[in-house]
Amino acid sequence: MNWDSTIAEDQTEEQRLYRQSLHRVMSKLATPEYLARIDRDAQYPYEIYDAWIELGLFRIGFPEEYGGLGGGLRDLVLISQDLAYWSYDVYTAYSVPLYTAMTLLKIGSEAQKQEFLPALMDGRLRLSTSISEPSAGSDVSAIKTFARRAEGGWVLNGQKLWNTAAGSRGNVLQVLARTNGDVAPRKGMSMFLVPNDTQGVECRKLDMLGRRATGTYEVFFTDVFVPDENLVGPLDAGWAGLLACLQTERLLTSAGYVGSAQKVMDLALDYARQREQFGRPIGDFQVIAHMLADMQTEVDAARLLVDRATATITRGADATKDVSMAKLYGSETYAAVARRGMQIMGAYGYSMEFEMQRHFRDSCSTTVGAGSSQMQRNAIAATLGLKPR
Repeated sequence: MNWDSTIAEDQTEEQRLYRQSLHRVMSKLATPEYLARIDRDAQYPYEIYDAWIELGLFRIGFPEEYGGLGGGLRDLVLISQDLAYWSYDVYTAYSVPLYTAMTLLKIGSEAQKQEFLPALMDGRLRLSTSISEPSAGSDVSAIKTFARRAEGGWVLNGQKLWNTAAGSRGNVLQVLARTNGDVAPRKGMSMFLVPNDTQGVECRKLDMLGRRATGTYEVFFTDVFVPDENLVGPLDAGWAGLLACLQTERLLTSAGYVGSAQKVMDLALDYARQREQFGRPIGDFQVIAHMLADMQTEVDAARLLVDRATATITRGADATKDVSMAKLYGSETYAAVARRGMQIMGAYGYSMEFEMQRHFRDSCSTTVGAGSSQMQRNAIAATLGLKPR
């Protein structure tokens, strides 16, 4: 089993050739030594990101009128699986700007699209979202960051938490803030584009167990002026903006889980074939062979859930159940196979010299971020006509 064999069946020739180019670049740059270094030193993968720009990675999935190359959701799913195969952490350096740009494409003004989308595609800037707060995670309606009217724009004050890549060079934050305190929370929020070098913005990188390279940030906004032209979508319609691309975001996140889980499976399988105990490879012992058989079955099942959700979204149907199932099962599969991969590799898996421990650490976040497993179960239950409390 390898990076290509499990997702090649229904790809077009164009997809195959592009994925081969992407694989060559990632093979050269995302070596185990490089990935270990940026994880250890908590360094953003600028070298890999610059290579993506050269490959036109951020042009895929966007209209030609903004500098894009076109392409559909299936293209983005394949790319997500490919990139996350190397590192889920590094993959977020691609996925977070992508989700943010897709929201901008859907609800932003024409002027914003003309300014920010080409700049993302040619590497002049990055994009990321800024939503969660210390007391507002799954309950987004509890945000307290507030933007008040000022001449020519808005003044933003508040604190955000768990923001991926917020402090990377040239990054523009898409910030969800309350703009009307006299109405129901979901009717009084708006989105703003705020460059992270704006006066009054402070990004503090947090010391996390995993996903240390692209980085998780706490962001403070102190009397930050935001011009009117940086309001994204209609005033007080931030909740609708938040939902605009939510299903696609969670689908592509789930595709990333599949790619990373497949890498864990491949690492464990290679080790089981090579490691000998009692005179034979440990993979020939039934207990290990069955663990690996279960792991591959679960990874393939997660992939099929992603494929089904992709098809549902592509035909324009409501994909709430399909996406929630893909997100739930994909995240829990990545975490589960990483844990079993550690068991198969024994002390080698626990060693910082080998990749398995990094996947184990990175996988711990996946059942929490982008909508926790508990929230996904609630969403699935609701599609079944239930009302979980």
